[in-house]
Amino acid sequence: MSSDRTHDVAIVGLGAMGSAAAFELSRRGVDVIGFDRFTPPHAFGSSHGETRIIREAYFEDPIYVPMVQRAFELWRELEGLSGTALLEQTGGLMIGTPDSALVEGARHSAQVHGLQYSMLSAGDIRERFPVLNPESGMVGVWEPRAGVLCPEACVAAQLEQARRHGAVLRFNEPVSRWQATDDKVSVFTEFGNYRARQLIISAGAWIASLLPAMRLPFRIERQVLHWFEPVGDADSFTSERCPVHLWQFDGDRFFYGLPDRGAGVKVAFHHGGETTTLDDLRRDVSMAQTDEVRAAVRRFVPAADGRILASVVCLYTNTPDEHFWIDRHPDLPNVLVASPCSGHGFKFAPVIGEILADLVQQRQTRFDLSVFRWR
Repeated sequence: MSSDRTHDVAIVGLGAMGSAAAFELSRRGVDVIGFDRFTPPHAFGSSHGETRIIREAYFEDPIYVPMVQRAFELWRELEGLSGTALLEQTGGLMIGTPDSALVEGARHSAQVHGLQYSMLSAGDIRERFPVLNPESGMVGVWEPRAGVLCPEACVAAQLEQARRHGAVLRFNEPVSRWQATDDKVSVFTEFGNYRARQLIISAGAWIASLLPAMRLPFRIERQVLHWFEPVGDADSFTSERCPVHLWQFDGDRFFYGLPDRGAGVKVAFHHGGETTTLDDLRRDVSMAQTDEVRAAVRRFVPAADGRILASVVCLYTNTPDEHFWIDRHPDLPNVLVASPCSGHGFKFAPVIGEILADLVQQRQTRFDLSVFRWR
């Protein structure tokens, strides 16, 4: 099918960021059409895994703190609009040596923004949270606002709100190519041609394939998420008794875990996965990969060293500096690129949707976007 209708905005990719932009734009009265190659929420990209961490004392850079504070507000608003529980506050621990990037960075962000936090020794952590086993010399930054998001429910809620506000959502319809002039964008799929005044490309790991001439410096990283059965007192891993926890160990290795919400204790490494392409991506998980993460579980969360329940592949799309990439195309001002979030973007989805809506409408955003520009 082809349509004579010209939409205000076309969005390619309806995962976390694309669905958020579709919702925010459509509720502002903007005429939106969105495309996804699958039916979101799905398990083929970066917006799945049953649970995701949201944290405020952001070790990566203090610049993210105002954005995540706004994201907290918007997730709660979406809960009210959708009638769906999306965010559970559990508190969070960032654990490592006192001079680690994780601990120093989290403490620095908390101090810069006046956040509530406290420092815990290894003994304090073991006493308060017996399922966690920090090594001697490790410390933890405790932040009470951290918690758990439900990614599939979040994406579904954003899409449903977008649809309620009039967005046209076309699932299982991959975009093969697009072309833009100064005042119009044409989007091509096997089912037809569509027109819009502006285009947002938020296709995650597929983004470089939609911008082949730009030679974007993005790297797709294969990550594996695991769920383990607790041993002993399973109630010790409930959200009321177990916070989200992120560890830095053995130099620059990162490991994280989340409470058991019924599917097991979720654990994974943060970064360190193999570089891949969409054509070469392996969805199967080897026993060697399970054993590697189990070694970290035995070391830091030994009460979770039970039967492996599930393992799922997730994709990070990394920029060289691991900051986000949110900017207009350098040659086509009616084309916005917003997606590569380097494995730490999901929590920001609604605020990035708000930022994209501001950019589309040429409004002043409330956040410093300088580190997210084209580079």
